Amino acid sequence: MNTRWVTSLLWLALLASAGSACAKDADSTLPQLKLDPARTAVVGLSSGAYMATQAQMAYPELFPNAALVAGGPYGCAGGKLEVALGSCMKGTPAPDVGALVTSASRRSAAGEIGALKDLAHAHVYLLHGMDDALVVPAVAEAGAQFYRQLRDGTPGLKDMRVHDDGQRAFAHNLPVAGDGDDCDKSVAPYLGHCGFDAAGEIFAQMFGKPVHAATTAKGELRTFDQNALRSDGANAFMADTGYIYLPPACLAGKPCGLMVAFHGCKQNAEAVGEAFVKDAGFNRWADVYDVAVLYPQTRASFAPLNPQACWDWWGYSGADYDSRHGVQLRWLVNAVRALGLPAQP
Repeated sequence: MNTRWVTSLLWLALLASAGSACAKDADSTLPQLKLDPARTAVVGLSSGAYMATQAQMAYPELFPNAALVAGGPYGCAGGKLEVALGSCMKGTPAPDVGALVTSASRRSAAGEIGALKDLAHAHVYLLHGMDDALVVPAVAEAGAQFYRQLRDGTPGLKDMRVHDDGQRAFAHNLPVAGDGDDCDKSVAPYLGHCGFDAAGEIFAQMFGKPVHAATTAKGELRTFDQNALRSDGANAFMADTGYIYLPPACLAGKPCGLMVAFHGCKQNAEAVGEAFVKDAGFNRWADVYDVAVLYPQTRASFAPLNPQACWDWWGYSGADYDSRHGVQLRWLVNAVRALGLPAQP
């Protein structure tokens, strides 16, 4: 039995526990906001972290700031599932960071991804747990090395800020405030009660220190029709319904920032309900910073093979998945345009 077939069987075994459910109907379209293009960021956990770095590299003019939780370097999988499962999760073999930086520079020059100069003042925050057995710390460290090498080897990027936060004891999850018995586990909904408010630290890294502490979210969490945002009608392998959180300032028509929060595998609304979009901690900090939070949602499928509803970071949606031509990234651009963020594709 060849290695590729064995890898595929192992993949299916790992994903066998993924359930399916019908998405509820969306009840609104995305609102037009007064968005400040200087205050935008992408954030994600696991496959969402890989998606966030893809969004930043493909469209740095839109998303100069990125927070990556338990993810690895941009371009790691190279369109190959077996590489994603091995090098980009288990670190065997270790990702070739130098080759990935060289590839990113070449792809930028060719126009496949954005102009690297637009990362001149980027803030990149990489958070990962020492006890993560799914995406091992060495892979997350390779993600930090990717940004450092890109910064140090690219003219004009010396002011790019890269913060590697990898000395905290938690497993493969997003740490939330409060204590519990799930910090050292990777269990649904993948929000570990670790006594560390990752959402608050992410906001501080992206937008500066807060003017006051967060309390209870006082804005509105709305749903919207994701199918209406398909690029040229192309299937982006998204759920029917997405979510957006609007702080009081945004609801009042005041200028707002924008954060796009990508869930991890098996963390979409079909799998965990509204746990991620309500309980990850982003919404209450969004009130403090006057930042709308977009929560796009994927869906599980077996054709193409994605039963855990992961974001595409290995190529199930097409060979150009991590470029400006990627169908999920084009969907994202349509979404932020609909919200009012200026975009120059």
